[in-house]
Amino acid sequence: MANQTYSLAEDKETLLEMYREMLLARRVDERMWLLNRSGSIPFVVSCQGQEVMQVAAAFALNKEEDYVLPYYRDLGVIIHFGMTTRELFLQAYAKAEDPNSGGRQMPGHFGKKKSRIVTGSSPVTTQVPHATGFALAAKMEKKPTVAFVTLGEGSSNQGDFHEGLNFAGVHKLPVITMVENNQYAISVPVNKQVACDNIADRAIGYGMKGVKVDGNDPIAVYEAVKDAHNRAVNGEGPTLIEAVSYRLTPHSSDDDDMTYRTKDEVTSEKEKDGLEQFKKFLFEKGYLTEEINNELEATIKQEINEATDYAENAPYAEVSTIADHVYGEKGDQ
Repeated sequence: MANQTYSLAEDKETLLEMYREMLLARRVDERMWLLNRSGSIPFVVSCQGQEVMQVAAAFALNKEEDYVLPYYRDLGVIIHFGMTTRELFLQAYAKAEDPNSGGRQMPGHFGKKKSRIVTGSSPVTTQVPHATGFALAAKMEKKPTVAFVTLGEGSSNQGDFHEGLNFAGVHKLPVITMVENNQYAISVPVNKQVACDNIADRAIGYGMKGVKVDGNDPIAVYEAVKDAHNRAVNGEGPTLIEAVSYRLTPHSSDDDDMTYRTKDEVTSEKEKDGLEQFKKFLFEKGYLTEEINNELEATIKQEINEATDYAENAPYAEVSTIADHVYGEKGDQ
């Protein structure tokens, strides 16, 4: 893929795999909402409208070398890096086998060590200085490792964002920060969050490259992240990427988004849904057919059904384990 003649737009196999992962993320999310509304799981924080940018970005990374520090909507990123459908439902049901926290955290706090997915925390943006730390370690150890961290545009106003990017810029660290601008910080529209025209414009203050891309265009996102990745491994420092899309659902299952936006607005934005646009593109290229799409949908539905059934019947953590990984134990290093 380093070959300059490579064109993602002509890579049928990769594009179809990207579409499969995007579709899986969307269908998992939709099932989560159904389970929540039926009273089976307590909480959903949704990825709908952002799967395209997440999966496209993840494909531009190196799963064997890089670390990802996702924020709570990043189903697409963590699916690509190895979180299974079963594991996603185990965390939604808060069961003992949940690899993220053993059923101890609310959904969206992703972490799986063997898949290089770094555990997140509830306060937003704390993952940014953590990513900078991973990048610093990679530079000190002279490893070809890149840290990839994501957040919402509302989170870019937190002190952690400034401190992490400033440190990364000063020390030219191999870290990519992708702001997933879905245009709302819970109920606050982006024009009331920041005074600058673009989040990417902030990059100049940190001495790094800033790029703004259409988050509904997987090829544009892939190329932006791939370029940032190449720069990072070549010692050229960090990159701030702003990928713009739209949150198609309420902020979470506890949010009434009709208190701050209209149905007409959401309906209009759904017409620009990146997943549907990508699907149309694949049909036009002749890469995707009704037969292939129907087979994908059927396979994904079966996978989700089996994962739901397994997670629903899986045991909760034993009460005796309540202090595990909280207090130090004899022999801990």
